[in-house]
Amino acid sequence: MNETDGLRYRRLNKAKIITDEPQAPENKDSSYSGKVFRVTLVTLAVSLLVPLIGAIILLESPIEPQYLSFLEPPLMSGALEPNFKLRQAERLFEGQLIGPESMANIGGVLYTGTADGKIVKIEDGKMHTLATLGRPPCGTQKDEPNCGRPLGIRASQNRTLFVADAYLGLFEVNPFTGEVKELVSTQIPVNGKRLSFVNDLDVTRDGRKIYFTDSSSKWQRRDYAYLFMEGINDGRLLEYDTFTKEVTVLMDDLRFPNGVQLSPNEDFVLVAELTMARIRRCYVSGLNKGGLDLFVENLPGFPDNIRSSSSGGYWVAMSAVRPNPGFSMHDFLSQKPWIKKIIFKLLSQETLMKFVPKYSLVVELHDSGVCKRSFHDPHGTVATYVSEAHEQDGYLYLGSFRSPFLCRLNLNEV
Repeated sequence: MNETDGLRYRRLNKAKIITDEPQAPENKDSSYSGKVFRVTLVTLAVSLLVPLIGAIILLESPIEPQYLSFLEPPLMSGALEPNFKLRQAERLFEGQLIGPESMANIGGVLYTGTADGKIVKIEDGKMHTLATLGRPPCGTQKDEPNCGRPLGIRASQNRTLFVADAYLGLFEVNPFTGEVKELVSTQIPVNGKRLSFVNDLDVTRDGRKIYFTDSSSKWQRRDYAYLFMEGINDGRLLEYDTFTKEVTVLMDDLRFPNGVQLSPNEDFVLVAELTMARIRRCYVSGLNKGGLDLFVENLPGFPDNIRSSSSGGYWVAMSAVRPNPGFSMHDFLSQKPWIKKIIFKLLSQETLMKFVPKYSLVVELHDSGVCKRSFHDPHGTVATYVSEAHEQDGYLYLGSFRSPFLCRLNLNEV
């Protein structure tokens, strides 16, 4: 027997390394804390996602968006080069005029309509209420159907005011006495369709015919965001004959038509089609009478009112743009109706408006439709939510469908 056979071998313990650094105690609860954190995070995510998914599935969308397609927006260069010229405008009657959408001039006196249903007269720097079209209470969107909401306003050569009220119809207003006469009531359908959103108008020099837009037979003015995002083609251009009292449909299947402007020769009418970022043309006299075509398409923004310029062209106001270079949310969503439906399931119109970037733009077009020059206010710092550019005595008065003021820009200084 070998001498070592009787010895028992014992495995040595691993040597410990001894240093001067204090050894951190082993945390026995670390794995437990990690599990608690993960469980809490998952629970929180589920508690948020489940109601969200439920709302998306179960709630009905108030709109049925149409699939629309656009050309790439024009480059903001040349005549459209961004600038800050609208920021040179001064605000007038701030806090006193709420939503002066449109303006008319008679003998140097300015007239406009406001969000509380009034027709206002501005003379010698002072403001007076001339007339009220509806009945109180007024002041909120809920009140608008009864109170009225004057939008487009025009003056004829016989010094008479004509007003398009979004809810009530067309009116003739005496600019001196304030007497109101109803011309077209929204209570009477035209060709079987109701007038739900009377918007803008223009009148021939002799006062015989009035051309006006009804933006939708489905949506009212207070639901303009629904109309814009849905893209429905139920708007019309109409003609009212003050002699025969007849209303005739000149154009239909329009997507949110608003601004109206007669040509200098009164042979055609321009109509802004806001949703499509373009201006249509309808011939109302001459050899081309009854003809329809595009005056200008693929505008850099969404056109509101159109008004004549002293150069023989046209002013077009826009309160939102399709930036290029940049990203146009409207163009993106127009080809994705399902996203629009989800948005309106989750957000109200007012909430959605807060996400629309403010950018005021006024362009002057040649009589051929080519852009001559443009005035900008990026972020809408001074001129916000512009709806009309009205030229008078060397100034450009800027209306707004939302802001509590009127802006005035000196054209000799820009």
